[in-house]
Amino acid sequence: MTSVNTNYGALVALQSLNQTGRELSEVQNRVNTGLKVASAKDNGAVFAIAEGQRARVASLGAVMDGIDRASSVIDVGLSSGEAVGDILKQLKEKAVAAQANDLSQDQRDALQADFNALRNQIDQIANAATFNGSNLVNGTNVGGANAFTVLTSDIGGTGGAYSATGGTLVDGDTQPYSVHADLETATGLDFSSGDVQLRFAVTSADGSTTTTLNVDIASGDTIQEFMDSVASQTGGRVTVDYDEETGDLSLRSNEEFNVSYYDGDTLTDDTGIFGAGATGADMTGSAAVAGDNQLTVSGFDFRLGVSGQALANLTSSLNISTASGGAAASDAIDAALTNLNRDLATMGAQSKALDVQKNFLGKLSDSIEAGIGNLVDADLAKESARLQALQVKQQLGAQALSIANSAPSIVLSFFR
Repeated sequence: MTSVNTNYGALVALQSLNQTGRELSEVQNRVNTGLKVASAKDNGAVFAIAEGQRARVASLGAVMDGIDRASSVIDVGLSSGEAVGDILKQLKEKAVAAQANDLSQDQRDALQADFNALRNQIDQIANAATFNGSNLVNGTNVGGANAFTVLTSDIGGTGGAYSATGGTLVDGDTQPYSVHADLETATGLDFSSGDVQLRFAVTSADGSTTTTLNVDIASGDTIQEFMDSVASQTGGRVTVDYDEETGDLSLRSNEEFNVSYYDGDTLTDDTGIFGAGATGADMTGSAAVAGDNQLTVSGFDFRLGVSGQALANLTSSLNISTASGGAAASDAIDAALTNLNRDLATMGAQSKALDVQKNFLGKLSDSIEAGIGNLVDADLAKESARLQALQVKQQLGAQALSIANSAPSIVLSFFR
């Protein structure tokens, strides 16, 4: 039927042209932003994932800033400690000089005056070693509630590292044994009545699914073989750590998990290898707990005469105006130097640990950003080719619509 009221061909051509226009607008937006998922309407699920990871990258940046501040606090403390060490060496020189028997009293008094002047600078140096309000060497951050803590990751909630620690592995009543020892020689599960199986209920990070993972433990397995079995049979979702010094066996996962023990098909109460508890209970408690994401930095007190600290024996009572006093002061300074160097070594190790954490977090942040890019970044080479094709398609669509619109004019020929 020929009609001037309804031009179906023009409608089809217009729909096609409109679709091409929408696709062209999408490509142009990708070229402008460099993103294939720039908003939730582009792909809601991917956008949500990307935003979550962007938030994590931002938090990692804040954590690294915190680590930088902590490193600066330690560096200031180390500088202070080294300055105190230099003073102790000078005090040692004075104390040794005072032990000579050929000195006059005036000379000894001069040595004592120098000794006192040097010693009095130590407290000033310790109290001045402050960065951003924190001081690691004047006693304000020594242990307990006053300990200086540093956030070393943004781990928290269900996204964290989970762990559960079992009982201490022992061979009968002896001390913990090596990773090569047989599991069945330890107290706990009865391997003789059949193979033992651990069943892990692992909950995904978003809490939407729980998967049961079975790990078989054969009779005669060593601790190392058990560790390898857990890693391989859970696909790496659960791993095992074993401390040969303490004998502690720990299970770890980035997902929340529970573990039950089975002997054959029977739910079993293990009281030795994997920790005591009610039948099928989690290792040490009813729930795995989130991993620690803080590092405690040890503070010290480098001030004079503070009990339990490096310079505890270096007090105002030291007097080198006599040979015997010089000898006593020399001994006290030797002890102070030994303790000071020990504390400085601890602070240096803590600084190194923070450097390792910062390096790791930097790599982690880069990896997450690369992952975000894989999700949302547009392939501009491909989009460029698509843009050219759509522009040609748009022109052809316009031509097709023009032809379709001219079709009704043929009706005029019917009335000539």
